[in-house]
Amino acid sequence: MSILDKINTPLDVKKLHLDEMKELAQEIREGILKRVNTIGGHLGPDLGIVEATIALHYVFNSPVDKFVFDVSHQVYPHKMLTGRKEGFTNPDEYSVISGYFNPQESEHDPFIIGHTSTSVSLATGLAKARDLKGEKYNVIALIGDGSLSGGEAYEGLNNASVLNSNMIIIINDNEMSIAENQGGLYKNLKELRETNGKCENNFFKTFGFEYFYVEEGNDIQKMIDILEKVKDTNKPTVVHIHTLKGKGYEPAVLDKESFHWHLPGFLNNNECDMQEGETYDSITTDYILKKQAKDNTIITINPATPGACGFSKEFREKLGKNYTDVGIAEEHAVAYASALAKNGAKPILAVLSSFIQRTYDQLSQDLALNNSPATLLIYWGAISSADATHLGVFDIPMISNIPNIVYLAPTCKEEYLKMLDWSVEQTKYPVAIRVPFGDIISSGVEDTTDYSILNKFKVEEQGEKVAIIGVGNFLQLAKEVKQELKLKSGIDATVINPRFLTGVDKDLLDTLKQNHKVVITLEDGVLEGGFGEKVARYYGSSDMKVLNFGASKEFTDRIPLEKLYEKYHLTKELIVKDIQNVL
Repeated sequence: MSILDKINTPLDVKKLHLDEMKELAQEIREGILKRVNTIGGHLGPDLGIVEATIALHYVFNSPVDKFVFDVSHQVYPHKMLTGRKEGFTNPDEYSVISGYFNPQESEHDPFIIGHTSTSVSLATGLAKARDLKGEKYNVIALIGDGSLSGGEAYEGLNNASVLNSNMIIIINDNEMSIAENQGGLYKNLKELRETNGKCENNFFKTFGFEYFYVEEGNDIQKMIDILEKVKDTNKPTVVHIHTLKGKGYEPAVLDKESFHWHLPGFLNNNECDMQEGETYDSITTDYILKKQAKDNTIITINPATPGACGFSKEFREKLGKNYTDVGIAEEHAVAYASALAKNGAKPILAVLSSFIQRTYDQLSQDLALNNSPATLLIYWGAISSADATHLGVFDIPMISNIPNIVYLAPTCKEEYLKMLDWSVEQTKYPVAIRVPFGDIISSGVEDTTDYSILNKFKVEEQGEKVAIIGVGNFLQLAKEVKQELKLKSGIDATVINPRFLTGVDKDLLDTLKQNHKVVITLEDGVLEGGFGEKVARYYGSSDMKVLNFGASKEFTDRIPLEKLYEKYHLTKELIVKDIQNVL
């Protein structure tokens, strides 16, 4: 029987001697590797935190003592020690367990956490509530893998440091974010590492934390020793540990960025093939490189997710000083881009849909209110089978309802490149572009649209009786619905590509009243506050019937895309049935 077979709760970890814990660490790594090799997932962060997690459960008493992991994609070892090992040892259970903290799975996870830089603030709240109730237990925040670059981490540290009670913050310093760490704080972490935590310049001591440093953060005994020392402390305490991201799997150690998250198949050299030929990522990077070569005011910005946007190391190196990775700091990224644009540069900020949510105030105040002509590229905006913390369905209501911002939804390569070039060169508006999600589509015809004429929709196919407005990714669905409707009802519908998400083409919508009875909208995002409601609101006082199709206002969690499309009636067959019912 393996050691892991004996571990059903953290209490079982406490029964092990050191050699057994070392064996357990190896078994945990094997489980992580097999799971990620089978279904994909985070790899390097989890491999690097194994020993520290074993020590945490050996010393502390979860769930009485509270753990808050950040980024919670370091949580695989914790899950394996808290009754969820089947999600890493049994292939049939791999997809049952999520990749993040999840209290619906276990009482050992106090929060649902997927985004980053939140642990210290959450742990401070737990500790304060504990103190107000007169209770006694440890609260431990584990923050690392680049999370310290996020603004909320600083806010949390500022308040945790004056709590005057038990609060333990473990800084998991693996010298990495997703890509390399960025920013001045990480220079201090390096200085602390090089002096074994003894240099006079100590970021954490300036806040007032008691500070301890552990160079061998992957040594179980040393981690047990320091955790036993700080356990039951009565003051805010930082334990700074140096760990190796990817430990136990040499390719992940040698290429930490690529193995931060990985597709399945890497162990047997049978990786899922990357898409060959052009992608929306590749045409974006090609455009930026060519544009920057002719115009040194072009600068590309990314908040710590370069791989997700196709920004390879080679691309970043070619741009040199014309590329800024701001770290996990989307709020700063938007304000930074706004100021760059105001001062005559041409910033292009690339950010994922689920991460742009962090920066509503900067979009509204720093960018839109100042009308700075920056370009924002919003990636991964779509209904998807992602977990609840990484949904890309909320960007349209968020961005399209802020004054001054022009939000565009291209449907093909040619539209995207034309919109991108117009945005970069114009000086009147902040412009966001919802980068198409999925395989590249090419019309084969150059787009000559003048996008300075705002909110002008394009009639792709003229028809009558029914008008189908397909937004961005869903223009192809609109064309499929047209064919299905013609087949089932003999109706030759009009197909419209709106291109603009921030307004409606009033002239075109008025024209439709002449020979159309129903207008339907299809959008790859949440309906409430979205594009379709703008159309429905415009027709509100008329006799035109409007059907809006898109996602419901809800947090979905790893639900297959086909099931979501079925639920939301986003198939050509179900849409046609709904149209027939209205007619």
